[in-house]
Amino acid sequence: MDNYNQIFENNRKWVASKTASDADFFKKLAVDQDPQFLYIGCSDSRIPANAVMGLEPGEVFVHRNVGNLVCATDLNVATVINYCVRHLNVKHIVVCGHYNCGGVKAAMQPKDLGILNPWLREIRDVYRLHKEELNAIADEQQRYDRLVELNVEEQCINVIKIASVQQKFEETGYPVVHGWVFDVKTGLLKDLKLDFEKILRDIQEIYNLRDTK
Repeated sequence: MDNYNQIFENNRKWVASKTASDADFFKKLAVDQDPQFLYIGCSDSRIPANAVMGLEPGEVFVHRNVGNLVCATDLNVATVINYCVRHLNVKHIVVCGHYNCGGVKAAMQPKDLGILNPWLREIRDVYRLHKEELNAIADEQQRYDRLVELNVEEQCINVIKIASVQQKFEETGYPVVHGWVFDVKTGLLKDLKLDFEKILRDIQEIYNLRDTK
């Protein structure tokens, strides 16, 4: 679409469709938000979080960046997670990657990519951690897909390392962290079925941040 003004026409049609079934839709939306999910996904334009999950506005809090990364030095994602956990009381934190991810593909190239280097290093570190498994995969596309999955798993671990996540889970049993991959070719979500509680127990040998005293 290259018609800028069409966006506003689309917006008016969307408003009309919402108010046709519920005249107070936006009045209720303006009062507050109570999402059960925090979705951390890739910035790729092909994966609209609400649409993929079949959820309405107000039902999912969304943070996106290139490669769906959760970096310890990224105050943006740290602020989002802290707000969602401590103030919105989300029940589920989802890290969602996708096959055919440009960020992951770029990270697989052993060459200087300029300003992208520090960001892609996070994904390259995932490759380094799982080098033996990945190098044993002869088919390049399958290796690429597997790195997408492993990157999601490692970013989930990074979420679980965060103090607010550990402390809130200790208090309430939530949030639970999940790893998903979106298949652009089919439109389907794949649950990687991570064992959240086992991962939490394992990493707390080093990253035990439950004690606030």
